[in-house]
Amino acid sequence: MSQDIKIKKGLNINLLGEADKTIENAIVSNFYTLRPDDFHGVIPKLIAREGAKVKAGEAVFYDKSDERVKFASPVSGEIIEIARGAKRKILSIKIQADKEQSFADNGKLDVEKASADEIKAKLLSSGAWVFIKQRPYDIIAKPDRSPKAIFISGYDSAPLAADYDFTLKGKEAELQTAISALGKLTEGNVHVSVGKNSNSPLAGLKGITLHHLSGPHPVGNVGTQINRINPVNKGETVWTVAPQDLVIIGELLMTGKFNAERIIAMAGASIKKPRYFKTKIGSEVATMIYDNGVDKDSNVRIISGNVLTGNEVKPDGALGYYSNIITVIPEGNDYEFFGWNKPVFNKISTTRALTFSWLNPKKKYDLNTNTNGEHRAFVVTGSYEEVFPMDIYPMQILKSCMYKDLDEMEALGMYEVAPEDFALTEFVCVSKQPHQKIIREGLDLMVKEIG
Repeated sequence: MSQDIKIKKGLNINLLGEADKTIENAIVSNFYTLRPDDFHGVIPKLIAREGAKVKAGEAVFYDKSDERVKFASPVSGEIIEIARGAKRKILSIKIQADKEQSFADNGKLDVEKASADEIKAKLLSSGAWVFIKQRPYDIIAKPDRSPKAIFISGYDSAPLAADYDFTLKGKEAELQTAISALGKLTEGNVHVSVGKNSNSPLAGLKGITLHHLSGPHPVGNVGTQINRINPVNKGETVWTVAPQDLVIIGELLMTGKFNAERIIAMAGASIKKPRYFKTKIGSEVATMIYDNGVDKDSNVRIISGNVLTGNEVKPDGALGYYSNIITVIPEGNDYEFFGWNKPVFNKISTTRALTFSWLNPKKKYDLNTNTNGEHRAFVVTGSYEEVFPMDIYPMQILKSCMYKDLDEMEALGMYEVAPEDFALTEFVCVSKQPHQKIIREGLDLMVKEIG
């Protein structure tokens, strides 16, 4: 039985450069990079050193706070560089890929007969556990905690986001295997959400509670769905898994191989031919962006992820571990003369003060990275509440994070939020406050003080 989730508060940011529904094989990368910073809160402890040979799916490092949580290489090859920063912090691990790939054999697992402990042990030993995240704190799930429910959002409403209906096509067997396995790890429901009129491969799976979504962004955010279906209270835990990661988990359990393959969207106004590429986690961005209007001298920003929550990467950078989109938009390092004091026709705005985007809500825009303002003290305008659909006071929770009042953070609902839930409030903020950074620092404080 399906349930509908409809929201009215939010904002659709329509941008030029949506990826066409065609898939190409990306040029095979010679080098793949793992960045421990992709896994927030993890202190990496190396297993393999420079010069070591690894197989695809073989552990490269583990979490110092829990040795069971391992991080696997996406390819077989040789570790050629371990870059370090201040205090010898590990910044990246670079692997030169073999011409012929070999996989570590994790062994198949009959999910129908396996126990919850066997499934958990398999995911931990293979490195696939890192695809399971938890609320509270939006970090890799703690293996010793049992979730009251598991949430999977099969609809991404972010600007230029990859279409899961398209990228998951033909992966029904892997998805079902992963869902069946995850279902044994919780006493609650596995909640799967899809677009209202979508033809998603996720919709026909067994062992799920299906929800249909409608409304503006952030209806596709898993945080919005948790808030509407089963909010997180103190002492409770829920897990979340991204659909593209379900495919990796399912194939691992079916074949014993950790196949880090990704179908990603290459999108954005600065891309000549936006489309989908088949590649692998940690692959070189250059294998996809060159010959698409992007070169080292282009005045553009390359983002691993979407424009609201992604991370900037250089042309010689790598695809993030959790990313399924690379967005390329113009860099906003030029300024308009008296831009604050004239009518605006080519930008999106939630107000009607000399702006006219509200007249044509379906128009697509070529926006750059300019914030169109400068950092200042909070201004109370009510704009946050217009784009924030969760039953939480956004400005109050942001302020409680800034002055580090743990009791107030708890009371206001900090346990169920993640930085991405505040991406839209950051976008519309007239004070140009870094909302996602504030929430992330607040969550880190809670992990440290409360655990």
